[in-house]
Amino acid sequence: MDNFCTPAARGHKRTPVSIDVTVNGVLNFVDGRITDLSEGGARIDGASMPARSRCEIHYGGQVIYAVVMWSEFDRMGVRFPYELTHGPLYNALKLARNAPMIEPARIFQTARPLTFGRRGLS
Repeated sequence: MDNFCTPAARGHKRTPVSIDVTVNGVLNFVDGRITDLSEGGARIDGASMPARSRCEIHYGGQVIYAVVMWSEFDRMGVRFPYELTHGPLYNALKLARNAPMIEPARIFQTARPLTFGRRGLS
């Protein structure tokens, strides 16, 4: 049995963020928002792919490879097979960890229209 997602298996501190990303699955690109990030993985809201599938996360010109560990209707948790150590997403993580505790990662939100996955908010 895999223990990838058990709390004891996590070796990295998770940080709440709000980072708009594009997720590339086998057949499509989906916009999502990372709401929880560490060097080893992320929670992505607004995107969902089958557990154990592989995907790419696109952010700031960087591509991060990931494996879906769990999935629900409108969110999923991914593990990075290669730990984040550099690049735009890693820099966003460092900034979020150093941001004041009042809405720590609001600075990463973009000017994209408010949408949640494939459903628009009215």
